[in-house]
Amino acid sequence: MSAQRVDWVDTAKGICIIFVVMMHSVLGVEAAAGETGWMHAVVAFAAPFRMPDFFLISGLFLANVIQRDWKLYLDRKVVHFAYFYVLWMTIQFAVKAPVFAGEMGAMGALEFYFLSFIQPFGTLWFIYMLPIFFLVCKIAHDRGVPWQLMLAIAALLQLAPIHTGWLLVDEFASRFVYFYAGYIFAPQIFRLADWARERISVSLLYLLGWGVVNGGLVYLGWAGLPGVALALGAAGAGAIILTSALIVKGGQLDFLRHFGENSIVIYLAFFFPMAVSRIILLKLGILDIGTASLIVTIVASVSPMILYWLIVKTNLGWFLFRRPQWAYLSGTFGKKRQAQAAE
Repeated sequence: MSAQRVDWVDTAKGICIIFVVMMHSVLGVEAAAGETGWMHAVVAFAAPFRMPDFFLISGLFLANVIQRDWKLYLDRKVVHFAYFYVLWMTIQFAVKAPVFAGEMGAMGALEFYFLSFIQPFGTLWFIYMLPIFFLVCKIAHDRGVPWQLMLAIAALLQLAPIHTGWLLVDEFASRFVYFYAGYIFAPQIFRLADWARERISVSLLYLLGWGVVNGGLVYLGWAGLPGVALALGAAGAGAIILTSALIVKGGQLDFLRHFGENSIVIYLAFFFPMAVSRIILLKLGILDIGTASLIVTIVASVSPMILYWLIVKTNLGWFLFRRPQWAYLSGTFGKKRQAQAAE
């Protein structure tokens, strides 16, 4: 990971990854239990901005690297995520293989595994889409496509009712505009964070108003309407930026920054503790669905960090979160990265 980090960016990523884990945890518990709990309202409130903000934050630093030569760019922005996708897709598939084989037979399960190379698998679709976004931006940049045209096309794709059933197509249409906006408007976004730190009262008023509007539109069922969804995604991303800047200004909740700094660790590994804790709590049956969902969310968020801490301390299993040398396009570059990781 980079030695130079931005505190509010990591805090924003920490908020987003917790919301992502929360969504999967809550909906999983509710689906298994056959009923909803009080955490369902929190997940619904976060739905309009949860992934838009994650993609916007992911595009913030693209301007720093987009002019690199293709080999280095592909290594950092494509091969990097491809390695973790294939590794953790295989791990998840191995864990779930008995269920898949029981439902579709051994050959059907094997076909499903290979299909996952073109149809993003389970919770891993985010890191499947990122390399594609990076590639599209690099090609557009090198070909001299005006950013205004790219942004307009991305916005039109988000507004269009594109529902093909293929995540690669549907999620690209739905999410690319936020990633590209993070790339194009990065200077303005950083100024917004600085502005929030100097105008705490005004920022809090904005957040209050945003919360009422966002919650109201979700309650009315209008949050997913064309145009409304795009506006709420942008406004929600702005709200998370302000919130993160204010949290850092207040010097509180530093665990969010730590979670954000290691968001890929949580994203890759949360599925297993989530599933185990869900099964245990539902079998015990001593908690209401909302509280059980909250505990599953906490366990699923914290457990990957404990695993990562153990890996760092023992130097065992490091390949789960660090690319080995053979997975770099440049062997020399891979050695340098591994040396930095060991420091």
